Parts: sequence; structure tokens; C-alpha cells
Amino acid sequence: MAAVSDTGFDPWDPAFLADPYPALAELRAAGRVHRFEPTNQWLVPHHADVSALLRDRCLGRTYQHRFTHEEFGRSAPPAEHEPFHTLNDHGMLDLEPPDHTRIRRLVSKAFTPRTVERLKPYVRALAGELVSALADAGGGDLLKDVAEPLPVAVIAEMLGIPESDRAPLRPWSADICGMYELNPSEETAARAVRASVEFSAYLRELIAARRKEPGDDLVSGLIEAHDEGDRLTEQEMISTCVLLLNAGHEATVNATVNGWYALFRNPAQLRLLRADHSLVPTAVEELMRYDTPLQLFERWVLDDVEIAGTTIPRGAEIALLFGSANHDEAVFDRPSALDLTRRDNPHISFSAGIHYCIGAPLARIELAASMRALLEKAPTLRLAAEPARKPNFVIRGLEGLAVEVG
Repeated sequence: MAAVSDTGFDPWDPAFLADPYPALAELRAAGRVHRFEPTNQWLVPHHADVSALLRDRCLGRTYQHRFTHEEFGRSAPPAEHEPFHTLNDHGMLDLEPPDHTRIRRLVSKAFTPRTVERLKPYVRALAGELVSALADAGGGDLLKDVAEPLPVAVIAEMLGIPESDRAPLRPWSADICGMYELNPSEETAARAVRASVEFSAYLRELIAARRKEPGDDLVSGLIEAHDEGDRLTEQEMISTCVLLLNAGHEATVNATVNGWYALFRNPAQLRLLRADHSLVPTAVEELMRYDTPLQLFERWVLDDVEIAGTTIPRGAEIALLFGSANHDEAVFDRPSALDLTRRDNPHISFSAGIHYCIGAPLARIELAASMRALLEKAPTLRLAAEPARKPNFVIRGLEGLAVEVG
């Protein structure tokens, strides 16, 4: 097993963050599993292994349904981080059966395909308004003017959060998501704790108001959702709402700006898309594969697993490298090429198995709506300045994307 240091994999190196894919290709060539001491994790870079392990019940997003921290050889999180962990650990993304099964079943009663379909006209109208404003201004920051406000407004609309209350949503989400990076600092943790407390308090008030006066929003639906007498607890509702906001817009924001930056750097593909708007559905899938917004997803090893003759012991943590899997030569023809006509595209940007993204249909609607609006209302859209990358590896995005129109 080759040393990771020989491959160029360094999630804190600005050069790696600018373009991690050559180093990830080296990592795949070096083997199927690698020990990475700086984060105390095992890295898994191949599509077949990542896809299989996402479905393997020997791994889990949590271990606390089976073991105490001590039994698992881990230390409990610091007491001062408790508000973040209370919020995070009651969301279905970080739970395993039977709790995950129960909560996902109840959430699915409120978050139905019909609910998502009903949002389509709102999504398309809002995307049109945002892009029209950008075009009328002759350009701006695609991230702040279109990519961010669209999914945040959609999730807020779905949850029934009034427009006057929406300003803190994105900052709260950004601060909470900081804890998902590798080895977050104490300053990052403090921001996440503060955001967790404030967001939870806001949602507790909103849930209380909906209990008194239900509406046709998702919060009211979560309150009403029941199955054989079983209901979501208030904490589960709060954690679900935060998860839907964070997961429901973070990936969409980054997929939008990563995608358009990729298009600007591949002008032949952009010309192809502008000439044929029917390519939008395959373009959305290909752009999510090409520059994956969520690069890494972690799993705890609940029972020993073997990968390519290497035994990963119970208590270890595995880092599943989505971005690497999405560029695996064994699965994708010319993976380093952007091909908006790619039909065979089994990317795993929305995960797989029981934790497959419940909001994937909504994300696809949002990404397609903003792309169509930009193609139709800003046909001369072009890059105005080279963007800066956010100094993150796990959640991959840009600080902004300056564009011009006209």
C-alpha cells in the first residue's frame, strides 16, 4: 500500500484544493484503501468500493446505537459542543436503523414527490426573477445573486419560514456546516454551537406557532406526520428542518457555481449547451459528477471490514471519496473530460443506500431551473474574473463567481 504522501493528496494545500482530481487519480492508482494519519481515517477512492460501502451495514454514520464512546474506543465530544451534537445527532443523516428508518418514514410522509412537484412553478419563477435582475445589472456575483438566494428561498418557502425571517438562514447553515470539514478548529466549533442554539430556538418558536395554526407547509406536515401512533419528537423536527436547509441548499449552491465555472473553462461544451437547451438534464448530472460539491463522506466501522486484503478494524473511521469515485476510470469514459452529452453517468454525488439524499429531486429541479434561466435570459453570460476557492475540501465551492452579461 503506497503512502498517501506520495500521491499529492493534501486537503489543506491550496494547490490541491484548486484541482484535487490529478492527486485523486494518483490515489486510485496507488490502491483501494489508504491510511491517512492527519485525520486518523482510511481513505477509499474507487467507485465500486465507495458504492458498496455506502450500502454496507457493517458501517454506520453513528455508532451510538450499538456502543458507548468508551466501548468504541472514542472520547465523548467536549461538553461545550453539546448544542451542535444535539442538533446534528437527531437528524436522520447521522442516525442508523431503527431510528433512521422511523424518522425517514415519517419525514417522507410530509416531504413527498407531490410536495416537490408543487414547488416547480415557484422555483422556475424565482430563478427567472433572479437571473433577470442579474442580466439587467449587466452582471454581478453569480453565487450571491442567483446560486445562494434560489435554494435558500425554496427551502424556506417549503418550511413556511416568512421572508422577513430568512436573512440568518444562510449564515447559520454555513457556520454549522463548518463542523463537517476535516479537523475543524475550536473557533469553527464555537460558531457552529452558536448557530445551533440560535437556529434551534427560532425553529422551536416556529413549531409552536404551527401547532396553534397549521398551514400547508412542511413544518405543519412534520407535526402531523404519524405512523401507527408514532410521531416525530420536537428535537427530531428541529434537526430535520436544519438538515433540509443545510443539505438542501449547500450542495445546490456549490453545484451551481462549480458547474458554471466548469462551463466557462470548457467553452466548446458551453456552446453546445447554448445551442441545445434539451441537454440541461444531462448537463446537470455531468456537472455534479465533474466537480463534485461534496467530496468526502464519513462512516464508522461497526464491525471489521476487509478491503483489498486490508482489514479495517471496528472503531476506525472510513472516508469515502465521492469526488474520486466520480472520476474513476473503471466506471467513466474519459472521466477528466466534461461531456454534457454523457448518458451513462452513475455518479454518487447524492450518496447511495439508506442515506441517499431525500432532497435529490428538488436539487435537480433547482439546478435545471437556474441553468435554463441563465441560458435563456443571460445568453452572453461570461466570466468577469478568476474566482477564489473556499479553503475547504469536504464541501467544495467558490467564494464567489463574478460574471458579466451583455
